[in-house]
Amino acid sequence: LQYPAASSSLPGPQLVPVPISIPEPAPQELEDARRAIGALPIEKLLLEDEDNDTILHIYAAKGLRAHTLAAAERMRALRRLDAKEHRGKTPLLVAVTARQAAIVHDLIQAGADINAVDNKGQSALHLAATYGYAQVLQVILSLAFPLDLEMKDFEGHTPLHCAVLAHNTLLRDQGRQAVTEEQHRELQQQSRELESCIHLLVQTGASIYSRDVKSNKTVLHYTVQDGNISLLRYFLELNAFKSKDFVNNKAHGNTALHMAAALPGDKNQKEIIQLLLEHGADPSIRNLDNDQPIHMAPPGKAGEQVRHLLKKGKVSPAFSSC
Repeated sequence: LQYPAASSSLPGPQLVPVPISIPEPAPQELEDARRAIGALPIEKLLLEDEDNDTILHIYAAKGLRAHTLAAAERMRALRRLDAKEHRGKTPLLVAVTARQAAIVHDLIQAGADINAVDNKGQSALHLAATYGYAQVLQVILSLAFPLDLEMKDFEGHTPLHCAVLAHNTLLRDQGRQAVTEEQHRELQQQSRELESCIHLLVQTGASIYSRDVKSNKTVLHYTVQDGNISLLRYFLELNAFKSKDFVNNKAHGNTALHMAAALPGDKNQKEIIQLLLEHGADPSIRNLDNDQPIHMAPPGKAGEQVRHLLKKGKVSPAFSSC
């Protein structure tokens, strides 16, 4: 996997990505839609179905851009632009989930609440990052400025956490033996989109140092736990010895090196351990059970090479002054 060169400084202020080009709605279609929506009585406009969907939710889900914009204009005047359906999703969140980049653009421009969350605490950013919808994410990042990139959902995850976890899931899916060639190509495309989302979030200022609320994990722990060596390398290069704590942070008492030592051998274990050691992982740190990473290695021959790596491992000279 190819990644852009790591930044030489810690993430600074948010930088808005170059906006993508979203064409204007077709004038005649929009005019016809405004006429049709304008003729609806207020009761019908505000009517909710059994799932609490309004007409605006339905138009957004179906990708009917002109009708969505026309309905949004009327709903805004009635202060119902951010009405929620049964899962807590506003029309904007429905549009994000439906991968409707142009409608997401129109709803944000119309004044939809970009910080609205659903019943799981997921914002538009969380949803776009989770599904790997890079174009939708870029629309949000380009228009809704400034944004809270560190907002956490009810699982304690930031949008960057969500994108990394989704990428891990794809890796596991790609490793399944039953995947057909067509499914494999599809998974590869989804993987590339998720990588684009991760880059966009980081370039816009999302912190690689944020920890989740439940386990205290950072993106480093997430990449190690699933043997995601490409993303691990990317995040380590972004850190580039700027934070010793990043490499040696504990989650449930274990550092990333503890986690790597306990990995199955088929998950790039030796390469990951070597990478962590090269970037300052400390093999002498003990977890809550008083175990060092070397004690987490599997017994017998399987763990022999791991133990050898950890025995010769030492804190990188780059951290000697810390």
